[in-house]
Amino acid sequence: MSGTAQAEMREPSDKEIKLVIGASSAGTIFEWYDFFIYGTLAYILKDAFYDVDNDTLGLLLVWSTFAVGFAFRPIGAILFGFLGDKLGRKYTFLVTVTLMGIATAGVGFIPTVETIGILAPIIVIFLRIIQGLALGGEYGGAAIYVAEHAPPEKRGFYTSFIQASVAGGFVLSIMVVLACRALIPEDDFVAWGWRIPFLLSILLLGISLWMRLMLSESPVFQAMKAAGETSGNPFVESFTYPGNKKRIFVALFGITGILTTIWYTAFFSGMSFLRGPMHVADLTVEWILLISGLISMSFFIIIGKWSDRVGRKKPIIIGALAALLLLFPAFWALGHLANPGIADAAERTPITVSGPQCVTDPFADLFDREQTDCGKVLETLTAAGVPYTLVPGDTVSLAAGGEPVAVDPAWFESGAARTEGIRGALSQYGFDFSKQQPAFLNIVGIIAILLGLGFLSALTYGSVAALLSEMFPPKIRYSSMSIPYHIGAGYLGGFLPLIASVIVASTGNIYSGLWYTWGVVAIGVVIAWWGLPSGPPTDFKDDA
Repeated sequence: MSGTAQAEMREPSDKEIKLVIGASSAGTIFEWYDFFIYGTLAYILKDAFYDVDNDTLGLLLVWSTFAVGFAFRPIGAILFGFLGDKLGRKYTFLVTVTLMGIATAGVGFIPTVETIGILAPIIVIFLRIIQGLALGGEYGGAAIYVAEHAPPEKRGFYTSFIQASVAGGFVLSIMVVLACRALIPEDDFVAWGWRIPFLLSILLLGISLWMRLMLSESPVFQAMKAAGETSGNPFVESFTYPGNKKRIFVALFGITGILTTIWYTAFFSGMSFLRGPMHVADLTVEWILLISGLISMSFFIIIGKWSDRVGRKKPIIIGALAALLLLFPAFWALGHLANPGIADAAERTPITVSGPQCVTDPFADLFDREQTDCGKVLETLTAAGVPYTLVPGDTVSLAAGGEPVAVDPAWFESGAARTEGIRGALSQYGFDFSKQQPAFLNIVGIIAILLGLGFLSALTYGSVAALLSEMFPPKIRYSSMSIPYHIGAGYLGGFLPLIASVIVASTGNIYSGLWYTWGVVAIGVVIAWWGLPSGPPTDFKDDA
């Protein structure tokens, strides 16, 4: 920004800054609530919108639709980044929050697959696309809006409220689900009550619009506009501005790749792991995540403030390296605390499987391919959280502790019969597949582990809004930071639940999906070490 634009820039008052942070953070919480409520209710939506006789495939289809929204985030980043750099920060994220609220509420009105057949998932996918486009413009707008109001020495602290708001949207989605569960009987909640959290978006949209309409335009944008220094084509200039290609590369892989995979692993993989292969009761999982999520929100603010003193690079590098060391041990500990019975039974009575073509094809039913009988057994064991060892064999067989388990031909005719039969047989050897209610101390331990993962997420995420704002020139800042952020968050992070689930379903190891996160973070930490500036934070410089 030139000296002319800087001279035109008015310093906002403390009252204005508080309003900016409050309105931007609240709107971000509501918008991420809209996006995350789908993932929070994934275990119900798989039956509402997909007609498949396979729980594993049903969840994969739900996560595929979840990923569709993320796939369109980069397009939203390009579209709304262009508008944000051309027309202003304020009005652009008014549009994004409106689109998000309408699309989310729409999910609550969709008839189930039993009523309208394949139209149900088609409409869901369309609304997820709208959500993805909206979210592609939301984060950049809110983060830049707060960053451009903040004094440089408090930029990390002020923008950390936006980062905490992302976790806040997840927490709010759980709070609403818990409230609905308390007021609606379980059978009714599964049948129709799940729609209420989606319909609540209409109210949240009204609150968001009311709060954001009170805001004025960013002082940085106002100054640039008054000086005639706004970008002619922000998208093109994002890739032609000197040094910006390197900045975008670092922002994509060295910042977003790290933060987004750790975040989704901590919260969504943690939720799916406890609710799925660990068989922890749904209500217990939701309370665990609510407590750990609420406490974790404070970590983002602490790290953001810390980054104002030590710089943005140090927390990210520390968090990424710690994640590489602790990711697998954390989930192993979660497994032993959440369902020690399965872990103990597997150690006392190891399961072996043999048979021809003993591999799983998680999408066999979807593409009308024939899953092998042995593959069906492996798929059922994986969904149940039972580790196994493959041994050579010409016929399908199952053994527990070296003792043969009778294989019923009916298992291969029906997924329900197979699940009931295998679980029933293995329960004779100490495997407990009932809904688990861990002991109090175990729950405390689970929460402590999730808080540890939340802290790793905060280290890699808490200072990012400030960092990305400082990395790019003001006149193309909205576009330049939104494009790499939403490509990384949309593809590297948004597809994480789906990719991890496919890896688990294909390997039979409930922990194998963590290798995706580990690989992305390992690559990212090398790029971050190389490309991020060290030392105290500074405003954007052309030679940065």
